[in-house]
Amino acid sequence: MSPNVKPGSVGFDEHSRAERRRSAHFGRMARPRMSDVTNQPVVPRRAVAEAEVAVSQETLSAIIDGTNLKGDVLGVAELAGVMAGKRAGELVPLVHFIALTELLVNAVPDRAASAIRIRAETATIGPGGVEMEALTAAAVAALTVYDMVREAEPGAIIRSVRLVSSSGDQPEEWRAPDRADVPRAPQGVRVAGRLGAAPGPATNYKALPRRRTP
Repeated sequence: MSPNVKPGSVGFDEHSRAERRRSAHFGRMARPRMSDVTNQPVVPRRAVAEAEVAVSQETLSAIIDGTNLKGDVLGVAELAGVMAGKRAGELVPLVHFIALTELLVNAVPDRAASAIRIRAETATIGPGGVEMEALTAAAVAALTVYDMVREAEPGAIIRSVRLVSSSGDQPEEWRAPDRADVPRAPQGVRVAGRLGAAPGPATNYKALPRRRTP
């Protein structure tokens, strides 16, 4: 088709233009693939992840006393976390199947925070890390806590699913910064799509520059 032919004129082929756009679009996109760990060193690797489920004091008391309608919340959540961590390769599309040598999940009530704190620890000896296994275990354990208490408290909140530490072929263990050290924007400043209440006149906040992901 001539480059002088414009939309709406005789000889313009809308279908051809759409095809060209579609071809160019897919040509610019990288195909999803698992990372190649063939040449990675076979070394001991560990990871720790955590999650938290915020509940009311009444619900927390029922969990601790064993009077929750569905039974043993903590025991079922821990077992669910172990089962999920072993299946991370099935649940997350590009995760490798890992032969875990350890997978431990603990769910502990925290009266002061009115929450259930979940900690998942994973280990292996191999070419790939076990961070996703730990995160999957913690996340599913938290989902299980919610499922166990949702009849009594449908407003329970799952929060703070995060990687705490990981080690492997790097010289030093990676550790997440302490939550108290993470700077928080005051209310009224948009962060990751969230907007709090408008700041008062005394607020003196300077947004940090964005970091480019390498």
